[in-house]
Formats: sequence, structure tokens, C-alpha cells
Amino acid sequence: QVRLVESGGGSVQAGGSLRLSCAASGSIYSIDAMAWYRRAPGKERELVASIPSGGSVNYADSVKGRFSISRDNAKNTVYLQMNSLKPEDTANYYCNARILDRFRNWDDYWGQGTQVIVAS
Repeated sequence: QVRLVESGGGSVQAGGSLRLSCAASGSIYSIDAMAWYRRAPGKERELVASIPSGGSVNYADSVKGRFSISRDNAKNTVYLQMNSLKPEDTANYYCNARILDRFRNWDDYWGQGTQVIVAS
């Protein structure tokens, strides 16, 4: 089995910072792309940032210049550093990873989500 475990969510004031982490574990052979998504109540899920195994990172226009995505391949972990947070960043944040398991099957995996609340 493969699972993703997220941490780092919480409540902050506008202008504050949070750092989210998501670690993959289990029957993993290799990991391709990793990403962060978010969903606010009553709204569609949106891609926040992604980081391929060997390519350039991508960000939603709404977070460019404020958020930074990174990964530690030795720890099978992806991070999202969030600075200058705004009330509109309030949402549940989910990590996603494209993983090749030890049976050589590719699949997408999701974390349980972590809540971020930004007060005005």
C-alpha cells in the first residue's frame, strides 16, 4: 500500500506564513510529479503548484510570488511554503503524487487534506 501524510496546516492572520509538508510511504519504486491542490467550501478544486521529477515548477497565477513548492526525494516529501497569506487562501489543501509501485504500476495518490484558515 501507498499513502500520503500531510501536516502543517493551521490558522494565521493575513500576511502570515505556513509551511505544509506531505510525505509518501509504502510500496514505492519511484515518484514522478508531486503537487498541491486546494478546495474552498462551495468551490471547485484547483491546482496550486506542481513540481515534476525533472522539470520546472508551476504555480497558479493567484499564488505566484507568494508560494514556493519544493521536494526532498530522499524523504519522498513535497513542501509548500506559503507567505503573505490572504483570506482568499483559506481552503483545505491536498497533496498529490504520481507513483510507480513495486509491482510497476503507475497511479495517482492523494493525502487526507489539511485545513488552512487565514483571518482578515
